[in-house]
Amino acid sequence: MAHSNTILKQMLNLIPRHQFENTVKNLSGNRYVKRFTCWNQLTTLLYAQASGKDSLREIEQGLQVQDSKRYHLGLPKIKRSTLADANQKRSYQMFEFLFYKLLKRCQGLTPKHKFKFKNPLYSLDASTIDLCLSSFNWAKFRKAKGGIKLHCQLDHSGNIPNFIRVTDAKKHDVSVAKKNFDITPDSIYCFDKAYNDFVFYRRITLAKAFFVTKAKSNLDYDVTGQHTETLKKGILSDETIKLKNPKYTKELRLIRYYDDETGDIIPFLTNNFYLAPYTITQIYKDRWQVEIFFRWIKQNLKIKTFLGTNKNAVLTQIWVAMCYFLLLTYIKYQTKFSKSLFYLHRIIKETLLQKLNLIDLLRAPLTKLLQANSVDFQFSFF
Repeated sequence: MAHSNTILKQMLNLIPRHQFENTVKNLSGNRYVKRFTCWNQLTTLLYAQASGKDSLREIEQGLQVQDSKRYHLGLPKIKRSTLADANQKRSYQMFEFLFYKLLKRCQGLTPKHKFKFKNPLYSLDASTIDLCLSSFNWAKFRKAKGGIKLHCQLDHSGNIPNFIRVTDAKKHDVSVAKKNFDITPDSIYCFDKAYNDFVFYRRITLAKAFFVTKAKSNLDYDVTGQHTETLKKGILSDETIKLKNPKYTKELRLIRYYDDETGDIIPFLTNNFYLAPYTITQIYKDRWQVEIFFRWIKQNLKIKTFLGTNKNAVLTQIWVAMCYFLLLTYIKYQTKFSKSLFYLHRIIKETLLQKLNLIDLLRAPLTKLLQANSVDFQFSFF
């Protein structure tokens, strides 16, 4: 029996629409709007993200050839100029708010991180998105280069971003972290040397949380003791140290680890004196998940080519892309979908406007899906 709702419509049903509409009202998003509402704008931009549309013309034409399904979604006839105008003028904060509402839903479903300890584990990182300076002159950060920077705190329980900040590319990673990221007691924060800052270390320690990072080669300190006597699994030393910098006066732990894959000796710095030294090294190794997150969204979401050139249009597109990422994550964990997020994204992309039951779609073998719906799945899965 054919399902009456398209895949996109079922995804839209997962969005807390009442809360979204309240935000739209508070921000006067629908003021002077006759036909193309903020909900219509969200629907259209989610369609563009999920289907991989690169331009306003592609979005317009894609919906034109699916006229009956567009009507089923409650969308009026879309004009390029109408969508462009909405992206430029309607506040991106509506979609930022929606991201955090969807995040709360996801957090109740995600599996725990892979480590045995119970502390929440987060990684901090930032990634630059290059922009053409001639089109995005507000984003200048070098003489002949433009760009913005995505700052992310990734929750290793489910590998989802639980905090995102978008700034100009000139903002230093640690300055954004010190000003914007909340520190939760008993949590472990992992970051690379871009966040090495004694004031930041102190803030984490005073919040009764922990950090794990790589030590700089020129770190100035005194050894005050040997923390672990029995060393194994590539651990060369595990020392208690005290920095010679007055901005951080408490003792720290310096672990030297031999990486047999690269032949490098890596110094790790932490204020955690409870976990085994090898566990500390593996925490830092798992920081790679935040790099994977950035690579995934850049390869699979539309956050490198934009539908508008002003700052509001760019931020609108980024926040809608992040909302789509969380919708995928929610579907994956809610349905206990065993395959990768990439696999899920590609299935949804190919069936987005088909009238299928989403749950049945995810449970169906690929061969049966091809026979039943004549869907062209000419791509590979990772």
